[in-house]
Amino acid sequence: MSKYFIFLGSLNAFLAVGLGAFGAHALKSRLSADMLDVYQTGVQYHIFHALGLILIGIISHWLSQSTLINWSGGFILAGIVIFSGSLYVLSITGIRTFGAITPIGGIAFLAGWILLAYASLKHL
Repeated sequence: MSKYFIFLGSLNAFLAVGLGAFGAHALKSRLSADMLDVYQTGVQYHIFHALGLILIGIISHWLSQSTLINWSGGFILAGIVIFSGSLYVLSITGIRTFGAITPIGGIAFLAGWILLAYASLKHL
């Protein structure tokens, strides 16, 4: 799984940079300042958690495969899709209902990080 998380993290970092550039150039004149901020928040969390996935892949290899670390990576990936994805869709479409989905992604991020902390604590 460690190589899988490194691959997914790298792919998501690529997507985050591309989406950030798209927002800065193509959407800047099309979105309100508020919606552009929402979009940029999605990009920021996307890139931070893409790097987190790479870190999880490295830790997974270092600490040996563990179910907790695998779940951690899965939750972080789900958080990227749900949290950042909902902010991208919200900002582009203006459909506020997508904002109600965003906290689910935030909870997935929190679950991923606490599982990683617990997994590392078990290996002390």
